[in-house]
Amino acid sequence: MIEVAVLHDQGWRGPDWDMLAQRAVAAAITHSPYASFATDEALYEVAVKLTSDEEVHALNRAYRDKDRPTNVLSFPMVQSDLLEATANTDDGEVLLGDIVLAEGVCASEAAAKGISIADHATHLIIHGTFHLLGYDHMEDAEAEAMEALETQSLLSLGINDPYGDR
Repeated sequence: MIEVAVLHDQGWRGPDWDMLAQRAVAAAITHSPYASFATDEALYEVAVKLTSDEEVHALNRAYRDKDRPTNVLSFPMVQSDLLEATANTDDGEVLLGDIVLAEGVCASEAAAKGISIADHATHLIIHGTFHLLGYDHMEDAEAEAMEALETQSLLSLGINDPYGDR
């Protein structure tokens, strides 16, 4: 079972962010090798924080040594090599990790792409979820695999391929 907790600042106006985040995380998980997390007895938890560029800037500086805001940050709580064993949790709950989105960066990127902030935020939450599941995009092959899974997840929600312009 999947549970998504959403915290959002006042700047994040628009759709039902709780439902959007729940759908995005569930889509990513069901299109991953960990699809069973959606039906396991264990409770898999993800926290999504929709916040300011300033807060994301501070987190990016503190945890990644990058002195600028970015669109999304992910903070995995389970090592990727231990994900397969999480159903055997003692208390029935697994905190997969946190995903943090920057409102201003997300809004400006959405405007530049000519898409809604809701669609772009959905993509970023899916992207962040794949990071929580151990995916990365440092090497070309990793990036292609991750982008393919993101695209499948987005298409399942009726959102176009964000990488279609490559």
